[in-house]
This record gives sequence, structure tokens and C-alpha cells, in this order.
Amino acid sequence: MRVFEERDDEHHREVAAELERLGAQIEFVIPAHFPQLVITSPGWKPDHPVLRAAIAQGAQVMSEIECAFLHDRKEFLEGKHQGARRRWIGITGTNGKTTTVGMVESIFKAAGLDAIACGNVGTPAITIVTGEHFYEYLIVELSSFQLHWSSALELDAAALLNIDDDHLDWHGDFSAYLDAKLKIFDGAKVVLINSDDPRLHDATVALAAQREITTFTLQVPQYGQLGLVEDLLVDRAFTGSQTVATEVATLAEINPPAPHNVANALAAAGLARAMGISPEYISAGLRAFTPGHHRIEKIADLDGVLWVNDSKATNPHATNAALAAFDSVIWIAGGLAKGADISNLVKRRSRQIKGAVLIGTDREIIREALEKYSPNTRILLVDEDAQLTGEERSRQLMRDVVLAASRMAQSGDCVLLAPACASMDQFQSYAHRGELFGDAVRELVGEG
Repeated sequence: MRVFEERDDEHHREVAAELERLGAQIEFVIPAHFPQLVITSPGWKPDHPVLRAAIAQGAQVMSEIECAFLHDRKEFLEGKHQGARRRWIGITGTNGKTTTVGMVESIFKAAGLDAIACGNVGTPAITIVTGEHFYEYLIVELSSFQLHWSSALELDAAALLNIDDDHLDWHGDFSAYLDAKLKIFDGAKVVLINSDDPRLHDATVALAAQREITTFTLQVPQYGQLGLVEDLLVDRAFTGSQTVATEVATLAEINPPAPHNVANALAAAGLARAMGISPEYISAGLRAFTPGHHRIEKIADLDGVLWVNDSKATNPHATNAALAAFDSVIWIAGGLAKGADISNLVKRRSRQIKGAVLIGTDREIIREALEKYSPNTRILLVDEDAQLTGEERSRQLMRDVVLAASRMAQSGDCVLLAPACASMDQFQSYAHRGELFGDAVRELVGEG
């Protein structure tokens, strides 16, 4: 196996040394000759010189997900695992993927099924399909990067949760980003899509003209939909009758019952129903599910000020959902905007944004939007301490951010970390950013 890595630094040299001990050949330059098959990391853009050179030489480029799927199918055709066939359940969308994957996994486990979440979250799919244990159901989170390089997936059920501007720096434009997301339905046996999302309307109409689809909505469902009837989640798609509606869960069983999360639960319920799972297991699985960290996570409540970590909100769409949950917000934002437009977010939520503490590479984009569409919002910019490096630099930055926000906040406010941007300019990951925020808040309130 040959591994190509463009970042030639101490950390990646250490990783390379470990891979070499396992038998891999490591190269830090563009090779002159490529193998027939290239498995690409999602971080490599389609126009990367290595990938362009590989394609020019006739190499096949695919994602790790597709490699795992093809390996699994090959083993099935060869009669491995006593002829059992894994079921692949795929989930994509701009936001809510990880939460929905977790909900589906929880539902399947409540039903006594041998299921595991994998893909863009948790364990790589290739690790699962080459492991000793045979999982019957793979609940696969799929990013647009992975789908771009996948052309042979045949999922048993697939869901597209929502779509909004994100990763435009990688895909080039929104149309290419949407096209990548829609590839999840190529070869899928069951198609589930959000009918409430206006940016998915044309795609939904086009899909419905080609094949049978199922949609989900926060409204009262029509035949072929899952939706809401008062406080009930109701299935009118998998009942076998146009006149039958089946309750699958209640709003009280969803944590938190915010609109965006109810939509996630409806998608999870739809995927479960597509696999024949009974309503009682859907409600049990949703009750048992606990959202992951960094997703509207309460850190502290001191002197009437609520501190909330939503570091997972790495784009405007996710941040809009977070801001919608609170009336008066001191907003901590900034980082790498990835080509996304921030102005529509600020226009929609200007009433709630009382103050803003901005950091990161693209903070000026956010400041300009605030000055134009939310002129009464008080804005503070916080810089890194150039005298510090590494972890301590990131940690001190977040301490300074939290201190600045505390000086703005008054009783009744929510200090909300929902950056609308990726984190890699100043932190290791969105999780690292959220952890440092939590640490800084706990230090401030005397719990650290």
C-alpha cells in the first residue's frame, strides 16, 4: 500500500513512521506513477494535483466508503458470513447527520438488531466490514466529500435531511455540492427526503418523477409522508394503506424537541420503518438516545446567564437553528466560513443577536453582515496571543472570548458558541473548540 501525504511536518512524520512499521510506503511528493486504484481522503479537493494526476494516468479514484461497500458486496457474492447480507442505511445532509445516525442506531438496538454507526462518524466503514464481528446493519453517515467519490453505492435506505451552503470552497458552487449530496440516492432502494426544505424542492420533484420516494415534514402528513399531528410523530408512508396513520413516537420522547431535531427524528423513524421496525421500538430508541457533546449543550447557568456550547454548528444553517432556540444571545462566532454566505443568517436572526464576540480567519465577513443587517448589535473582536503557541494559544484565546462575552451578558441572556464556521484555523477540530469553551466557562464560574 502506498500513502500520499502533502503535510510534511513533525506530526505527520510520526504518523508516517507508524504506517511504515505496518508495511505502508509513504510519499510526501506527487508520485510519477500511480497504482490502478486510489482511495482518497475527504480532505483532498477534486482538483488536487495528486488526484488530477492519478485520473490522467487512468487510475480509479474512490472514497473509503465505496471501497468498504464493494468489499462487503464481494464477500457476500463469495458466500462469506454464511451467505448473510449486510443492510446499509445511509444518511446525509448539511446538518443533523451525526444526530440522526445516532437516533437510528439507538432505534435499531432497541429492536434487538445488531447495528453500528460508522462512516463519517465514529469507526470507518472499512474497519467494520473487515473486522471479525459481522454487523447486520451499518448506519452510515455520508459527507458530500465521500459521496463525490462514490458511484457504486447501493443503499437499502437513504435519507437527505436538509441542504444549505457549506463546503463551497471544496465543491466550487452550491450546485455541485447539491449534486454530491443527491448521489446518496443512486441505487438506493428507499429514498427519504425533507419536503419542508425549499432548497430541496426541485430535486424532490425531479426524484418523484423518476421513482417512488418518501418525504418527511413538520406538518400534518399526507399519504407517503411522515409528519406531525399535534404532539405525535406519525407514519403515513410505511403502513401499507392510504387510509391508515401510525403513531411512531411523541415529541416528549425527543431530546431536545426543537424543530430541527424533530425533523431528524422523523427521518430516523422513516429509515427504521423502511427496515420493518415496529413503532414501539422507534419510541424506545428515541427515548434512549442522548445527543452528543457540542450540540446545543448547556455548560452553565450563572446569575441568570445561560452558557451553551454548539461548536458543531460549523455553517450558517446549523447556527440558524441554534440561534432560533434563544431570545437574547451573545453570539460567539467565526473561523473558516468555507465560502458560505453569512448575511442571510444575520438578517433572519438580528432580533436575537444582542452582542457578538468574533474570532478567526473570516470574522470580518461576519462583522460586515452584522454592521449591515444588525446595526444595534455590539461587536467585539478577540485576537490570539502571538506570544503563545499550540494548545496554550488556543486555550487562552477561548478564555479571552469567554471573558469578553461575560462582560456583555446580562441576566436573561444566553452566551452561545455557534460559530457558523469551521475551526481548523485556530483549533484542532470543532470538538476541541467546544471543549476549550466548556473549560473556560467552568473556570469563569468557579467550577474548573
